[in-house]
Amino acid sequence: MKDATYWATEIREKRLSPHELITETERRVLELNPELNAVVELDKASALKELASRVDQEEAPFYGVPIALKMLGQHKAGMGDTSSSRLFVGQRAKETDHFVKGIERLGLIPFGKTNAPEFGFKNITDPQLYGVTKNAWNIDYHAGGSSGGAASALASGMFPIVGASDGGGSIRIPASFSGLIGLKPTRGSMPTGPHGWRGWQGASIDFALTVSMRDTIQLFDGLRGNHKAAPYQAPAYGGVRQNRPLRIAYCVDSPIKGHVTEAARQAFEKAASFLARGGHELVEVAYPVDGPALIDSYYAMNGAETVAMMDEIEAGIGRPITKEDVEPMTWAIYQYGKQISAGEYVHSLQLWDQAAYVMETLFETYDAFLSPTATDTAPKVSAELQSPAIREKLALAEELSQGELKDLVYEMFAKSLAVTPYTQLANLTGQPAISLPVYVAKNGLPLGIQLMASKSREDILFRLGRELEEGQQLIVPTFYRE
Repeated sequence: MKDATYWATEIREKRLSPHELITETERRVLELNPELNAVVELDKASALKELASRVDQEEAPFYGVPIALKMLGQHKAGMGDTSSSRLFVGQRAKETDHFVKGIERLGLIPFGKTNAPEFGFKNITDPQLYGVTKNAWNIDYHAGGSSGGAASALASGMFPIVGASDGGGSIRIPASFSGLIGLKPTRGSMPTGPHGWRGWQGASIDFALTVSMRDTIQLFDGLRGNHKAAPYQAPAYGGVRQNRPLRIAYCVDSPIKGHVTEAARQAFEKAASFLARGGHELVEVAYPVDGPALIDSYYAMNGAETVAMMDEIEAGIGRPITKEDVEPMTWAIYQYGKQISAGEYVHSLQLWDQAAYVMETLFETYDAFLSPTATDTAPKVSAELQSPAIREKLALAEELSQGELKDLVYEMFAKSLAVTPYTQLANLTGQPAISLPVYVAKNGLPLGIQLMASKSREDILFRLGRELEEGQQLIVPTFYRE
């Protein structure tokens, strides 16, 4: 498979030069991106300059392999840094953050930025600043979000590996929608800083989208670690490695009591049956936590964090933010956040801690927790995810009461959340989770299953992922089926 490890090997064995791979990457972006709108910045000159500075890195595991960074929170000095918002048109990063420095130490060459929704609030990618990113499997459908540009760039074969981040499913959702492998690592296990240490109070974390388990594992092993100043530190990695059969709890039901499509159930059944045939014990359980309450707490955090973000932006631009500056959903979340009390905010975080305890207690009995990644395949680009009535309310958000705003925030996300209700849990509890592409539905689009494990037990997720991969259960995009 022509994943990042393949290209790194080609370079190491002198069958290909990094310059040639960067040139080929540029060719594919120029050919495919006009239709997909996955990449919003590409600068070959800067990538080659970066490559020239890496002459001592030839033994690094991914030396010379180009990587696209997400246009949201992945800062490389000199590259675009807009968060997909009109507020930051033309802004460029002044310094390289610790996560990007980490991937550079592994030999990867930042080359381009990928599309994302404004400030990462959506599970689709359609910012007003850059436009809609389309699914590489079928351009009539969304690629997912918030790492949607990354997913489309990888699934189409533009890039062999892409930077991504996950604050509520933003790696795993596009992985499911685009037939990719998406790991959300344990809270505190990836480099953070020197700014934005807390990342939605630890809910958000950087990593990548990949097409192979070997890329996922090698990247994770190479990046794992954090600065001593980071507020979240992951427990020691792994546990007793043994080949015993695993006990896997599972639940197919939506945590918000919504509809789960037959396609999602078939994707789940395919993976579960394979794992059972491999000797693992699968046990059905009720969904372990109060899904709706956790979603409420998640939205409260979003609101409060948005207020803090806007305060910083206002200080930087020297004027108040107006609703003309941002998209309607961003404005509504901002208005909601203004009315959340400190007590309510703290209570939302306490719910996360309680959910983490429940899940860690579950993992004392079971090695992993299996569910669908999404209840359905990707939505159509033409799908109306918000009604005209909701859009009218969004335009008047500053006039609404706290209760009305709370209802509005839930309403504006309702249709999207119905498709992706499983992923937020791991963000709030801090445990690792991975989406693995196991199924293609009748409409020709992929679907993934999600596995969670105890904190710092990515090794369990990697073992199961490898078993599914080696058993030829994973469905990768056409470009990689050679």
